[in-house]
Amino acid sequence: MAQRPTVAMVADTRVLGPHQFDVVGRKYIKAISELSEATVILLPATPGAVSIEAALALADGLLFTGSTANVHPDLYGSDEPPVLPDKLDPDRDALTLPLLRAAIEVGKPIFCICRGFQELNVALGGTLYQAIQNEPGRMDHREDLTTPLDVQYSAVHPLKLSGWFAKTIGTDNIMVNSLHGQGIRDLAPRLVAEAIAPDGIIEGVRLKDGPGFCVGTQWHPEWQASGNPASTALFKAFGDVIRG
Repeated sequence: MAQRPTVAMVADTRVLGPHQFDVVGRKYIKAISELSEATVILLPATPGAVSIEAALALADGLLFTGSTANVHPDLYGSDEPPVLPDKLDPDRDALTLPLLRAAIEVGKPIFCICRGFQELNVALGGTLYQAIQNEPGRMDHREDLTTPLDVQYSAVHPLKLSGWFAKTIGTDNIMVNSLHGQGIRDLAPRLVAEAIAPDGIIEGVRLKDGPGFCVGTQWHPEWQASGNPASTALFKAFGDVIRG
């Protein structure tokens, strides 16, 4: 039996009770394990715990997950203070941004989701809106936290697809969930936008000039991925790439 490829995921930092933890949402692990058919490696965000060179040597691909924490605005040159100062994860920032750059340069396959999508843009020189809902002409892309999870993750707006996304999913229009307050303001020069929300917010990107596969989604395809044809197509495409 052929050995399954490996996908590394960077953990978030959390305080549970009096203790610090490195955590990854099970929905991401499940989607990669079942649909990309890969073995998952978790990379702790604990400072000094991970060597980027060792992580790249171990992993056939990398998934950068979503999170309730935001990228610190200092990292994309914003003069604005954090809109949500209690929703930051500097230890994750310190690992993901250099890891993304290193992985891109050596051609490791990369899939980025939500915060990971924003990290990709920042790592390559782009900027973010801290609160899309406060921008003129933009929708409120946040979920309603008072509703059940199935409602929060239900499809709420369409996306116009092009390029790799349209080819892989098999259509140029899909409906997606929306659970983000932040998003791309200035697109990084090395990325191309291939999924656009009705208000013009970029929700799908692809690296246009690197040696390897690198895509990102602002929406959450990992949620109940096996029951969603578009999500299944994305995770299976990632799995095909990491298997060579």
